[in-house]
Amino acid sequence: MPIEFTHVPGKTHPTGTAAPFFYDFAETATKLGLIEDGGFRKIVVDDSAGLLTNMDLAGQVLDRTSSLEVVLTHWAGVVEPTVAARQLASIDRKSGGRLALRMISEPLNDDDAETRPVGHTVIWQRIDEYLVLLKRLWSNDRPFDHEGAFYSVKGGYVPRKGPHGADLVIRMGGQSGTALKVAGRHADVFELAPGSIDEVRQLMERVRGAAAEHGRAGKLRFALPVRIHQGAAATGHKAVDVAGPPAQAALSLLAYAALGIDEFMIVGVDTPREIATVGRETIALLRNSLARREAEVPQPGAYAPRVPQVARAAG
Repeated sequence: MPIEFTHVPGKTHPTGTAAPFFYDFAETATKLGLIEDGGFRKIVVDDSAGLLTNMDLAGQVLDRTSSLEVVLTHWAGVVEPTVAARQLASIDRKSGGRLALRMISEPLNDDDAETRPVGHTVIWQRIDEYLVLLKRLWSNDRPFDHEGAFYSVKGGYVPRKGPHGADLVIRMGGQSGTALKVAGRHADVFELAPGSIDEVRQLMERVRGAAAEHGRAGKLRFALPVRIHQGAAATGHKAVDVAGPPAQAALSLLAYAALGIDEFMIVGVDTPREIATVGRETIALLRNSLARREAEVPQPGAYAPRVPQVARAAG
């Protein structure tokens, strides 16, 4: 399966002001066109304004693009599962199935944290119950009742389901045993923490082990956040830091691709020029390099690319 690329917008406007990526949708529409045409398959929506704003932005992005998939950042505790299931199914239905749900453990905005439970384990237990309910609401053909540790549902039912039903793509991350246990049960895509080749490999092995307990070891795909730059790295999202010209950056990512990573989440590329350059050069070069390697070595993962030691984890 070819490597996919996901655009992760910065938290501030490229000029350095406090305005985020989606601050001006006229300007954002231009960037979305460049992102869609530049080889990106997806875009993450995780604006700091909060969950309800994210849902609105996701709808706007999907309305203004034809093929770009939206990875909607979401967390439990703000919207009741029945309400969230209806809203998400509606967004997915209107977009023709271009929505994925990215579950995180902490809200982006403190205003959305009023019902946040105390304790790491409790947070993940609530996420687990929340996702179980969403999947039931997206699949059941009749109303049901539920009484759990965090949610009480009476006559829960979503009459108009999305095109994926309960198979809407769920993305998760984390490094603790508790987080991996929940991700192993629910995640279709696991977003890896940045690190060295060995650190990323070890985390992938732990995730596969957690998924194997639910018979899902072979169903997981892996995404790695990457920051590509030619000068000083920008702050913001945590990502593997790849420096140098496009050809060197592409070569640096081959070692990570060889681990079995299916997706690179590109951060720190927010101006129209940066978006166009990365799409035209780095993404194209990496795809061409992978195609050549696969042609030379038919068995995926059998090659050991010679890669400059320039990639490192960056916060």
